[in-house]
Amino acid sequence: MKFISWNVNGLRACVKKDFEASFHHLDADFFCLQETKMQAGQLDLQFEGYQSYWNYADKKGYSGTAIYTKHTPLNVTYGLGIDEHDHEGRVITMEMDDFFLITVYVPNSQDELRRLDYRMQWEDDFRAYVMQLDAIKPVIICGDLNVAHEEIDLKNPKTNRRNAGFTDEEREKMTILLNNGFVDTFRHLYPEQVTYSWWSYRFRAREKNAGWRIDYFLISERLKERLVDAKIHTEILGSDHCPVELELL
Repeated sequence: MKFISWNVNGLRACVKKDFEASFHHLDADFFCLQETKMQAGQLDLQFEGYQSYWNYADKKGYSGTAIYTKHTPLNVTYGLGIDEHDHEGRVITMEMDDFFLITVYVPNSQDELRRLDYRMQWEDDFRAYVMQLDAIKPVIICGDLNVAHEEIDLKNPKTNRRNAGFTDEEREKMTILLNNGFVDTFRHLYPEQVTYSWWSYRFRAREKNAGWRIDYFLISERLKERLVDAKIHTEILGSDHCPVELELL
């Protein structure tokens, strides 16, 4: 079973950059998107054999998530069930027979860390939400988690130490989540591999491969025996992020 997650940084823009060809080429059972930057009715993009589910932000041209699936879910929910967090279209949860799939676009702490306090509250509430689901059946979390967890996960760790996405606080929240029974699939399989999933549009960062690994598939520990592979598709263009992949038995 194949899962893809991709922060498309504006789906309407990405469609003009061969998104549909990439979608067909990757041929996933579940194809999760973040930062769709859309409202309902702005783009009718359907694929034969797939159902789609969308969570739009209240604010136009901002955030947003979606899931395309070949498999009919038992249930689909939107957000965390907490009003403070549920106006930005950041979470979709799909319940299948033997797992929950969550696609998530984690809030960025922003310049001068002006949203770091909110981010810390989000992290605690999201973890509590995930743990409730994990008590029922295993969970797969995918998306742009907006944190490079370890120094190996970004090109310039020393100069980025207090920048959004590489603060001690954000990294610690990721550690706590993993310590609560989750596995970073790519790092589990490839502990020493340096591969990034996001590059700034500035300073020819992608050309120089000055990137960050901030897009993840995390799985409940008890799914580890089903883990086949995890990939980062650096060859696929169309966004400042590239797709990441999970394959499970």
